[in-house]
Amino acid sequence: MATATLDLPVELDAEGFLVNPNDWTPEIAEKLAADEGIELTDRHWQVINFVREDFAKTGEPPTLRRITKQSGVSTKELYQLFPKGPAKKVARIAGLGKPKGCI
Repeated sequence: MATATLDLPVELDAEGFLVNPNDWTPEIAEKLAADEGIELTDRHWQVINFVREDFAKTGEPPTLRRITKQSGVSTKELYQLFPKGPAKKVARIAGLGKPKGCI
């Protein structure tokens, strides 16, 4: 993760997650995604919007299982959209903290 090169008007923690989820904007998401080497498509946004809505209801970033069971995106597609750790990557891009159970 090349977070040191990001020019964002928000505070990130040591792992590149937003310190305050309320600071998140779609523009910040685009920059965080680019930092991960991801160009956001409508399918990415479907997952990001689900994750943010679920977080608003529960107060916790959803697990990988919850995302795949309730967002309409399969596990296989989620790994294609957010390679190498999709739950962690989507939480970061969505402006949330690291999900429980993520290393």
